[in-house]
Amino acid sequence: MSDDMNHLNFSQRMGLVSVVKAQIDNIDLQLQNSLWNVLTTKFLNCYESRTPAFSSWITYSNFKKFTELLYSDFYKAPVDTIPIHWKEFVDSFRKAFYKMSWHQTYSLIEFIVQVNYLGTRQALIEGFNRALVRENSAYRFVNGLLTPITSKDEIGEIERAITDSDQHAGVRTHIQTSLRFLTDKQNPDYRNSIKESISAVESLAKKLVGDEKATLGQALKVLEKHHNLHPSLKIAFSALYGYTNDASGIRHSLMDNESALTQADARFMLICCSAFINFAIDSTKI
Repeated sequence: MSDDMNHLNFSQRMGLVSVVKAQIDNIDLQLQNSLWNVLTTKFLNCYESRTPAFSSWITYSNFKKFTELLYSDFYKAPVDTIPIHWKEFVDSFRKAFYKMSWHQTYSLIEFIVQVNYLGTRQALIEGFNRALVRENSAYRFVNGLLTPITSKDEIGEIERAITDSDQHAGVRTHIQTSLRFLTDKQNPDYRNSIKESISAVESLAKKLVGDEKATLGQALKVLEKHHNLHPSLKIAFSALYGYTNDASGIRHSLMDNESALTQADARFMLICCSAFINFAIDSTKI
């Protein structure tokens, strides 16, 4: 059974109940509840008091630092307004959570994942991703960032490109930067995301052929000759590179009258370039 079908219940698979459309710029109550449940079971339930006599006081608990980070870095609120008691904090936190817009909700859970408080990052990512799949969200956590990608294979290509390019720092930085431009939920920058994706490929190709001054086209020729790069792949990436460099392309044209770039454009380029990076690294391993 495909991944797309695994999260459907019997009624949905049989067509007896309609399947919820992909949640792109909204979060319905079921998804909201699911995300809150992950926060509760994988994170908030980790609360422990360090002083039994003051078990409800946040100051004497393992969550003191987190509440301060939440108020100062996410809410941008005075830390002296943090509730004294844990139950009051959770009630306040819950009320704020359910009042947030869809993108604020995603920003919040992304913030908590990145903080990795008490080492909960991986458990939260796994729990959130299960909820996002089940409730048909258009977003998934990739490298700690919520990304508009729904396929497990696509996620795998990007994460692997970031991980496997450790020895090529520039490549990793370009992919991570592309991902950040793409995943900015309030001000996504698709143009610069595409630039960073193609720059990652360009950077890797130069390093693999040992010539920092080489163009991508020249590097692809060397990869084809010495590292078994298939001619069809060379043609495909040469064409993509040409698209970003021609007179009306991404790098050279910032004119107002050009066609607007979309999330789909940036998403495709990020996935495609990540896949090429993985292929190139694999094909040049000794």
